[in-house]
Amino acid sequence: MPSAFQVHASDNVATLLGEAAEGASLTVVGPAGTSEIAAREEIAMGHKVALAAIAEGGTITKFGVLIGTAIRRIEPGAWVHLHNCRSQLDERSGSFDLHTGAPGDNAHG
Repeated sequence: MPSAFQVHASDNVATLLGEAAEGASLTVVGPAGTSEIAAREEIAMGHKVALAAIAEGGTITKFGVLIGTAIRRIEPGAWVHLHNCRSQLDERSGSFDLHTGAPGDNAHG
């Protein structure tokens, strides 16, 4: 069974510690203990999964820190990535390649 790690109690996402198939039951380990959530879609190892519903315009929190804003509603168990959130750390995030993370504007620095 794939698992995910919630770093901080206030995080609304967890990081996958293995590949998750659509519908897979995920064991989430974190400050409050363990819980289960179903993956709504395939999610790659190292990527984020939503632990709760996040409204459009809602904040995405990891490490107890705001890291992004949802650009559309994100359901519990959904993959949280460039297709449904905007980074608070890099304004170019809307143009990043979905799978490689490479900036679409070819900017470096």
